[in-house]
Amino acid sequence: MDDPGLPLSTRLQDRLHDVIPGGAHTYARGADQYPEGFAPVLTRGQGARVWDVDGNSYVEYGMGLRSVTLGHAYRPVLDAVRSVLDDGLNFSRPTELELHAAEELLDLLPGADMVKFAKNGSDATTAALRLARAATGRDLVAVCEQPFFSVDDWFIATVGMNAGIPAPIAELTVRFRYNDLDSLRSLFEAHPGRLAAVFLEAATALAEPEPGFLEGVRDLCTQHGTVLVFDEIITGFRWSFPGAQELYGVRPDLSCWGKGMGNGFPISALAGRRELMELGGLRTDAARTFLLSTTHGPESVSLAAFRAVLQAYREHDPIGVMETRGRQLADGVNAAADGLGVGEHVRVIGRPSCLVFTTTGPDGQPSQTYRALFLQEMIRRGVLGQSFVISAAHTPEDVEHTIAAAREALVVYGKALESGVEPFLRGRPVAPALRSHADPRRLPS
Repeated sequence: MDDPGLPLSTRLQDRLHDVIPGGAHTYARGADQYPEGFAPVLTRGQGARVWDVDGNSYVEYGMGLRSVTLGHAYRPVLDAVRSVLDDGLNFSRPTELELHAAEELLDLLPGADMVKFAKNGSDATTAALRLARAATGRDLVAVCEQPFFSVDDWFIATVGMNAGIPAPIAELTVRFRYNDLDSLRSLFEAHPGRLAAVFLEAATALAEPEPGFLEGVRDLCTQHGTVLVFDEIITGFRWSFPGAQELYGVRPDLSCWGKGMGNGFPISALAGRRELMELGGLRTDAARTFLLSTTHGPESVSLAAFRAVLQAYREHDPIGVMETRGRQLADGVNAAADGLGVGEHVRVIGRPSCLVFTTTGPDGQPSQTYRALFLQEMIRRGVLGQSFVISAAHTPEDVEHTIAAAREALVVYGKALESGVEPFLRGRPVAPALRSHADPRRLPS
């Protein structure tokens, strides 16, 4: 039974656990990713601010797991969506809107000739792997040691949270290190003629490509007849317009897109060279590849949102705004940490448009307990986010509010470093999202 003395967010979170495994539809959104008692249930958002069921307002970071680059409820995107609602959304044949959306995306991608739309990034990456295997007749996939590529078995088999996946599936995925061309070269040598595809993000929040690395990956794939796949789910519409391949000047054979494409609306895409993509079409004599076939992939709402996002990027400079605000935020929080003597324990790092913060304990080692404390104290002061991933909707005032909140939170952090975290942290620490067991945040049955 609900305890009326608890905040409504806490009571609703308990009910969410009753009806949704994990209490959220994405593990990264789970209550175990936030300090206990500080996992607000939200009602609405506008720009860079969100409101919870208890009426609290927060400056939000992360912005829909990096999917919202223009801000919540961005008017031109909503207007575009409203313009198609009265005409129906999903039909038994393609629409003219599908054609225009495909042509506009391909106009931005000199290395791609065809595209298929879907609903999430895993649709695109798994389709890319299936296509690469069909095109090459090979079975192995080499993935860079980066956090995440797909919810499907070929990738999840290799992470800690892999119950339910037959062990042999993991044997088909091998790994190489970012900015270590020799580690990839050694995979080609160890598995001659077996690598169907190489997957990587061209860059991450914490790692830029060293000179020659991406070019070297491209050359190795070409030399061995392996399909090169760039995962642009995060880098797209955040690193550059449209993405990292434009910024670094290296063209993959296939590229996967999502998140920022729709400013929060559900849309993803697989784009690539015609001779590969057509294996899933009708202009081929080869055995057909089941590439992508989704009921909701071409629905009108998300395609209209996508075209409006493209227009916003043509008319404005969202990435420039994110870079400017991100630098202001990182500089301000880091200066506050240094001034309070905790700069060695809390640091804002990464690309300005995709910032994260690090938290360490008294021993200088990364600490989930101290991360939970910092999150707790930021939420107390009206800042919500597991990172400092920013959007073009964050105003200078939002950033200053965040810096001020961080300064106060870091005072508490410093006291915890001196006397121990127990008097300051309300509940159990946060835990990695993809861990093998519910502990240390298991809930009673």
